Amino acid sequence: MFGDIMGMMGKLKETQQKIEETKKRLDTVLVDEQSSDGLLKVTLTANREVRSITVDDALLEDKEQLEDYLVLVMNKAIAKATAINEAELAAVAKDGMPNIPGLF
Repeated sequence: MFGDIMGMMGKLKETQQKIEETKKRLDTVLVDEQSSDGLLKVTLTANREVRSITVDDALLEDKEQLEDYLVLVMNKAIAKATAINEAELAAVAKDGMPNIPGLF
């Protein structure tokens, strides 16, 4: 039994290391989103870090419109990045979990 526990602990430590590696890799996965008319574009990492925002000059004339565009496009980009992030981390965690009866 003690060997089983040590094996599970080793597996959990290995899984934690894989999760950390996956988080680092997700810093290199870029998510692009843009408004339907292409006037605003944003790029995030899959860890939801903003890398770039491109604003067409036409949006600079109307502050309120620009703010609306930013909110909409950023929310769509964050949702995409979150979905990628959660799927990748869940796959690593599920793959690395020890087989404990009744847990899954």
